[in-house]
Amino acid sequence: MVEPFSQRVKDIIKKIPRGKVATYGQIAAFAGSPRAARQVTRILHSSSRKDKLPWQRVINAQGKISLKPGNGYEVQKRILEREGVKFDIYDVIDFDKYLWKPE
Repeated sequence: MVEPFSQRVKDIIKKIPRGKVATYGQIAAFAGSPRAARQVTRILHSSSRKDKLPWQRVINAQGKISLKPGNGYEVQKRILEREGVKFDIYDVIDFDKYLWKPE
């Protein structure tokens, strides 16, 4: 039986290791729907807490946190920094160093 997209997304997010990040689009592609990045956002928003997803490890394709300052941005950045992820002066994460590349 094929798992529904949302379950595949959750399973993928749970595999992102500490100190690494993945993009919404990357997760959508791994889950079998490369054009469903917005669905990944919806799943994260509705399931992060109840499914204990490492939501902080999911960022946008520009290497930035998508949350707005004052609306979770600072929390996500602080958690990622604690995990060893570094930001440049423009708050961009270096994909060459921190992008998760599953085997």
